[in-house]
Amino acid sequence: MEPHRVEEILFSKVQIRKRVDELVLQMAGDCRSENFVMIGILRGSFMFLADLVRDLYEHDIHPRIDFMTLESYGSGTESSGTVRITKDISVDVTGADVVLVDDILDTGRTLTYACEHIREKGARSVKTCVMLDKPSRRIVPFDADYLGFTVDDRFVIGYGLDYDSYYRELPYIAYITLLQKEDVP
Repeated sequence: MEPHRVEEILFSKVQIRKRVDELVLQMAGDCRSENFVMIGILRGSFMFLADLVRDLYEHDIHPRIDFMTLESYGSGTESSGTVRITKDISVDVTGADVVLVDDILDTGRTLTYACEHIREKGARSVKTCVMLDKPSRRIVPFDADYLGFTVDDRFVIGYGLDYDSYYRELPYIAYITLLQKEDVP
């Protein structure tokens, strides 16, 4: 693991909770389908999806839930540019209204690929919900249907987001700075 330092906290636990509640209010009207499925894109979305589902329950909305794992980063901080499925969904989405949940919308490649994949599996509709958006990094034109926060082009961690599999457990979202070898004590 490279030396690094957690910088400023962007969004506190309280701010995240408030924004999740607001997103669920936006989503509630669209999620009353008899065949409603939420699919979390692992690993980064797990905390976000859990909070969304708990809030949807309070609105008497009960989705079927599944996960898929898509990989484009490996252990680095830059996207490789190639998206591949490492774990596909197991639930049948034929005729379903699907919401794909992801931690961050960056280049647009991953969510574009995931949406096309779910449509090919027969979903009636596919919408997306992301916690964070980095529009300055967009390579493939893509806008999420439901968006938590917009962030600058810096590496973020916490609330499911990681740096080389560390920091996912943090209850807040923060910037991380990689230190040069000469900066390490």
